[in-house]
Amino acid sequence: MAWTSGLAIYALFWAFSVFLVLPWGVRTGAEVGAEHVPGTAESAPHEVRLGRIAIRVTVVATTLFTLFQLNYHYGWVTVQTVTFFNLEG
Repeated sequence: MAWTSGLAIYALFWAFSVFLVLPWGVRTGAEVGAEHVPGTAESAPHEVRLGRIAIRVTVVATTLFTLFQLNYHYGWVTVQTVTFFNLEG
């Protein structure tokens, strides 16, 4: 695999990992005992820590990408090993 392809795939893993990581550790204002601000959703997070979220996303994306690269190199799971494709006709 070319390094440009790997970089593009890593970027996809990173973007998808954002949706996995965003709900982790979210506390609403009601959970921390803060006063509700009119005009905001009750489910809105009390604090947003973008640095912490970016680090978590990077760790998750790097782990998933490493597993992807190892599978690509060693061929642990292929189309032939997944039975629901039924490629033999």
